[in-house]
Amino acid sequence: MFDAMYVEKTATGGQQVSLRQLADEALPPGEVTLRVRWSTLNYKDALALTGRGPVVRAWPMVPGVDCVGVVEASDSPLFQPGQEVILNGCGAGELHWGGLAQRARVPADWLVPLPEGLSAYHAMALGTAGFTAMLCVQALEREGLRPSSGPVLVTGATGGVGSIAVMLLARLGYEVVAVTGRLEEQAYLTALGAHEVLSRAHFEAPPRPLEKARWAGAVDVAGGAVLAAVCASMKPQGVVTACGLAGGMDFPTTVAPFILRGVTLVGIDSVMCPRAQRVVAWARLAELIDTEKLQAVSRTVPLSAAAETAADLLDGRTKGRIVVDIP
Repeated sequence: MFDAMYVEKTATGGQQVSLRQLADEALPPGEVTLRVRWSTLNYKDALALTGRGPVVRAWPMVPGVDCVGVVEASDSPLFQPGQEVILNGCGAGELHWGGLAQRARVPADWLVPLPEGLSAYHAMALGTAGFTAMLCVQALEREGLRPSSGPVLVTGATGGVGSIAVMLLARLGYEVVAVTGRLEEQAYLTALGAHEVLSRAHFEAPPRPLEKARWAGAVDVAGGAVLAAVCASMKPQGVVTACGLAGGMDFPTTVAPFILRGVTLVGIDSVMCPRAQRVVAWARLAELIDTEKLQAVSRTVPLSAAAETAADLLDGRTKGRIVVDIP
């Protein structure tokens, strides 16, 4: 038997969440069975646990897009019992039972080995948020952005992706400008490496086709009007990475930034990212991350508090990363 956060439909079409004890035989198919050590709470997990968004697409569901654990059994030559591995994305917590449980069973090609030099706890302090931030940074670099190119904007900077994006970009020598709706967290963002902190209100008004050119690069987690305003204010040949939609799925802009300034908009898919790219991104995180700063932006909650904490996350009462201790 194992403990799991269990989400199921009610007779009235709603959902209920409980900390349930399940039999090992209930685990879904997969080549690798894990004993989970740590998981996380991400935006998607919070939507799944609260029912505020249509994240869960198969019922019943054990949420959790991330976990790190020890292989207990493997039918794949890729992994051996006793090996530490990371799961993130790939439909976990949406279509396939995820990591908010003491055990998980998944296809082998969803997993990557825990990189040398990165602890299991720190892997989940990073989680999908850190992985997504790393994919954004790699995309900026791939498009030719360098620290000498100019300032890089990070929206949603007090959130998980934003906090780690600020850390990574500052570590690499970029001048980082953080955008947040919580200006009281300016000291927090400065400690992560932000050179300047701006209010989100500057980016929420309907943008003109082109604004003053200010940013060489950007990591946007908001979407909607914020992403449109960011694109309109990019420098010529600027690069924007879009990885979230907390501010909406619409994109109220024109083609002007793209054809008059040569701006590049790069979409970041952390869910179905190919395994080879996952391995590289996690290795780069292990190389670059400042674990002391990561510790400072992380807090730990027990599995039993996951649902309550998920509501806090969606209501803007959290910052940084939330690591879930799996007993």
